[in-house]
Parts: sequence; C-alpha cells; structure tokens
Amino acid sequence: MINKQLLNPASIVVVGGSDDIHKTGGKVLKNLIDGNFKGDLYVVNPKLDEVQGIKSYRDVSELPKVDLAIMAIPAKFCPQTIDILTTEKESRAFIILSAGFSEENEEGAKLEAEIVEKVNAVDGALIGPNCIGVLNQNYNGVFTTPIPELDPQGVDFISGSGATAVFIMEAGVPNGLKFNSVYSVGNSAQMGVEEVMKYLDETYVEGESSKVKLLYIENIDKPKMLLKHASSLIRKGCKIAAIKSGGSEAGSRAASSHTGALASSDVAVDALFRKAGIVRCSGREELATVASIFMHPDLEGKNIAIITHAGGPAVMLTDALSNGGLEIPHIEGPKAEALLEKLYPGSSVANPIDFLATGTAEQLGDIIDACENDFDNIDGMAVIFGSPGLCPVYDVYDLLDEKMKQCKKPIYPVLPSVVNVADEIKAFIAKGRINFPDEVNFGNALAKVYHTPKPVDEKPEMPQVDHAQIRTIIDNAQNGYLAPEKVQELLDAGGIFRAGEAVTDNKETALAEAEKLGFPIVMKVVGPVHKSDVGGVVLNVKDKDTVAKEFDRMMQIKDTTAILMQPMLSGTELFVGAKREDKFGHMVLAGLGGIFIEVLKDVNVALSPVSKEEATEMIQGLRSYGIIKGARGQEPVNEPQFNEIITRVGALMQAAPEIFEMDLNPLLGSIDKVVAVDARVRIEK
Repeated sequence: MINKQLLNPASIVVVGGSDDIHKTGGKVLKNLIDGNFKGDLYVVNPKLDEVQGIKSYRDVSELPKVDLAIMAIPAKFCPQTIDILTTEKESRAFIILSAGFSEENEEGAKLEAEIVEKVNAVDGALIGPNCIGVLNQNYNGVFTTPIPELDPQGVDFISGSGATAVFIMEAGVPNGLKFNSVYSVGNSAQMGVEEVMKYLDETYVEGESSKVKLLYIENIDKPKMLLKHASSLIRKGCKIAAIKSGGSEAGSRAASSHTGALASSDVAVDALFRKAGIVRCSGREELATVASIFMHPDLEGKNIAIITHAGGPAVMLTDALSNGGLEIPHIEGPKAEALLEKLYPGSSVANPIDFLATGTAEQLGDIIDACENDFDNIDGMAVIFGSPGLCPVYDVYDLLDEKMKQCKKPIYPVLPSVVNVADEIKAFIAKGRINFPDEVNFGNALAKVYHTPKPVDEKPEMPQVDHAQIRTIIDNAQNGYLAPEKVQELLDAGGIFRAGEAVTDNKETALAEAEKLGFPIVMKVVGPVHKSDVGGVVLNVKDKDTVAKEFDRMMQIKDTTAILMQPMLSGTELFVGAKREDKFGHMVLAGLGGIFIEVLKDVNVALSPVSKEEATEMIQGLRSYGIIKGARGQEPVNEPQFNEIITRVGALMQAAPEIFEMDLNPLLGSIDKVVAVDARVRIEK
C-alpha cells in the first residue's frame, strides 16, 4: 500500500533506463532529471555504465540500497528483479511501467500475482503494471508528457488508463488547470483507484491537502471502499468528478423481472456516485471542465449573469444553462438603468448583459461590480470575452483577474479567442487563472456540478423492521421465487402495507376466500411473469359465478400454479423494486408502475440503505413526478407513504441480503395511502 518510499523516495532506480528518450525507460529517466529529483538517481542497463549522464549498473544486484524502483523491462524479468530489490536492496516501492501481464494472457496474470506476493511480503507499495507511472511534487515518475504545473492545491488525479490520463491532462493544462499528483494505476495489481482514494482520505489535512480529485475508472472492484472514502472526502470539503467507462451493457443479461431489466451495473455506478456526491462525467473534455469549475468559488444559487460582448456565444450559453436547470434571471429596475447609462448606446443589461464589441475594460468592471453588489438575484457571473484580433485585450483580462480576487460571487471567464488572443490568455493563466474556451461545454458542466447532490449521511436513520421474522423466512427459503404466502409474510415483517389477499389452487377455497375479501375482486395467475400478456389478470370480478368460471380458465394458462385474489382497489400505479448487484450491494428502484414502467422506463435508483432524503430525491426527480403530485385535477399520491415504502425496501435488503430481485408492481397510490398489490421476491443464496 502507499508508503513514504513511493511518495517521497530518497533514491530512485530506473531499471531499463536508456539513452533513447523515445523509449519508455529513456523518457521516464529524462523526466526525472528534468524535474530536478533531489534524491539519488540510479540506472540499471546491462550494456552501459552511464545513461543520460547518470551512473548505470549492469545488474540490479550491483545497486546500492534504493527506495523506489521504476521498471521498464520485459514482464518476464520483473519477478526476479523485484526479488533482489526487496531482499537485498531494501526497496519498498515499485512502479512497473511494462505491459505483458494480466491484461494480455494467463501467463502474464501469473507473473503479476507473483510480483504482488513478493511486494506484499515486505509491506511494499506497487503501482501498475501496465501504467504511465506516478507524478507528484517530489518526482516526475512518468514516461509521458505533458508534465503539468504542479501545485499543492492543484488536482489529485487517479486513472485506470495511462493514455487517458495523458489526454485528460492535455485537455486541462492549456486552460490553466494545475495538478498536485497523478496516479496511473494500470492493472491495479495491488492498488487501484479505490486504495488511492482511501489513502487520500485517511491522510487529508485541511488547508494543506488538495480539495479536488479526478478519477478515470474502467472497473470498480471495491465499490464500498470507493463510496466510503469519496463521500468522506466530500464531507471534508473536497470535490470529486469521475468518468466510469464501459457502461453500455452491450451484451445485457436476460432478466426475469422489471427490476432486473432496468438495473444494470452501470445503473449501480450512477447510484454510487450520487450517494457519494461524485460528479459523473461522460468524457475527457467534460471532466477537465468540471475540474476547472471546482477550482472556482462555490456557486451558492442557480442564478447566473451572462456578461458578454458577443451575442452568439451568450445565446448558446443561455440555452445550455437553461436546459440544465439553471436560471438567467431578468435584470431590471433603477440600478439596472444606472448601469446602462455607463455603457455605450445599444448595450443591454436585461441578462445576458451585452456591452457590445466596442465595450471597454472599465465598462466590464462596472458590470461586474453591479452584479456583485447591486443585483441580489445574481449568484454567479459568466464573462464571455474574446477578440476579433484588432487590438490587444490585456487590460480586460487584467481587470478580470482583479475582480475575481475581490468578488465573493464566482466569476467564470469564458475566453473563446484561443488564436487571436493566445498571448493574453497565456498571461491570464500565468496569474494562476483557469478559463473555459467553449461556452456550451462550460454551461453543461456547471449545470451538472450544481445538480449533483451532497453525500448522504454515513449512517442514515432507517425504519424499524421485524429482523427476526425476516431472517426466519429467508433462512427457510430455497433459491428461486418465494411462494406468495411467504411474500405476504415478508412484506408484513418489513412493515410494507399490502392489500388483503388469498392464494389457492383449489376452486372451493377460491370461492370461500373471494366472499371473505368482499366483491369486487381482482384475480391474477401465480407463476407467469407478464400476467396481463397471457390473459392472467381479471378485474372487477363481482360474483361467485365469475370466480368459478375464471378460476377454471386461468388455471389452464401455461406455468400457472395458483390464483391470487385481492380486493379491487384504485389509484395511481407505482413501482418499487430492488436488485442485488455484485460487489455494490442492493439497488432500490422507484417510479410509476404497471405498464408505465415498461413504456416509460422512468425510474430512479439509490443504493441500499436509502435515507428519507434520498427517497424524496428519487420521487421528485422522476420525469413523471407531475402525475404523482396530481396532474390536471387527478388525485395526488400520498408521497410520505411512497417515500416510506422505498426506505423500507432498502431496510429489508439490509436485513435479507439473500434477496436477489424484488418487485412491488404495482403499488396503488391514493391521497390516503400507498398499498402493495402485487409482489415477487427472488432468492439467491
């Protein structure tokens, strides 16, 4: 695991160092030299006594003691080399740049496992293999460029892909984004993204540690570790954005329930990120843009002033922000009129605030001051300022820098003239500023940051369930679907209000139970998944003759084992489900039910356990929330009861992790109550 020798080694050896800087071993050595590594630097090269001016040893056994080994040699030689380094040279940190391990074949996986065993035996730290290395304030241990400007308050960046790490740095560095550290974990043989996050959380020091973390992840091997430490860092004041690739589910698995069809591993990733408070990004440019937003003061509201001398970009930014749920409020009144008098004729302060192509730095200062001090309905400012190339604009960017120092409201500089005023932008960045070259990318990213929820409480208050009864039912159940009567008992133990019902495969019993329930009733087949499709649901059964007739017909339907009868209820059809996802635990899903779940697929998801606040966000975040509130004169749903059922399903999953899938579909919601009408529970122990 991460140790002092990895972070701040007193000595480094490049095993496989070369004079050829176009090779991995040559380039990493050059980066170490160019970065003025302050410790002792060695090289192992079997053919040379000096490499790039550094003393070279012909064999690793000839080395003095060394803290960190950066290895750029064929995979097959790595285990033996590490054996010598750990046992004879007291090396305790290793960065293996070489490929040819588990990413390639089974033989490579064996070599990788052998290396991890040797490193673990001495409590050492291993990054890689198959990575670009590590970059921090102490050494440039990567074989790539660019080497970004390193700053203690810059970004900590952890990537599962070396090439992607390079491309993301290339996306951010030209706009002024700085880095504190870069970890390219490659195959994550010993340490992956999760372990590095754990280290950053456990060693976080307020005022000293970087507050911005970026992640590029291809595989989440330890989701609970990631959730714990990411949410912990965010509670400490950090901001985290991540790309999780590989979520298209191109070859999706067959599912036996609505929940199974809707809940994939990528849905689980979404739920984990929301629970932790991580901003999920879809690509490199978006990640770099979100990171740049993180480097500005927090946006405390959603009202943005767009300050511009160019109409087109302002319109596009307005669209992006509005479509993302942010506001560009109208500005009017005496103070707005006073500001307008300071601008050239033809200017507008209505918002966007357009001070024309001829606008001056002084006018820009007046506008920013007014937005900061006079307009209470403004929470942040986006300043779009480029140039047609007629004259320098250093004065504008100097003023912008000064106002960003003075103002409490965030000011986001959108500087689109990357060619015409390249020198001015370079000078602006040299002052420590970060800019956004594209207004639409900025607008979309700002909306995403604003709408990402804060981390949930680590131990949310949960509803009480009958844990002993739940365990009795589950412990005595076999794999597969629970019998209907056991489902009823499970719902009762979980405190989930359900409709009265009877299940039987005997006609005489059916007649007697129907009379007890009270007409009219609903009759449903037990067994088939899609009951309506096979004629397995009959509504509004009003007498015993119809019960007898439909019982005979329905028992002939393929896969039917019994008939379920319930009182005829009315209300809005809702859905709550749960699905266990490998390593993540249970996802809880909620939305409209009945046929709407198949047609609209409008569901929201949270990882269990689910707090009341999360359940509220799930309900109110539905596209169909208007129906739940009561659209066009329809009766609304009892939202607190819907909320409680969601949290109770989460609590049930905590008590019974053996539940693989659960569907409550439909629940019927009225203004008075929400009642489970139909339920399926599948057990996989």
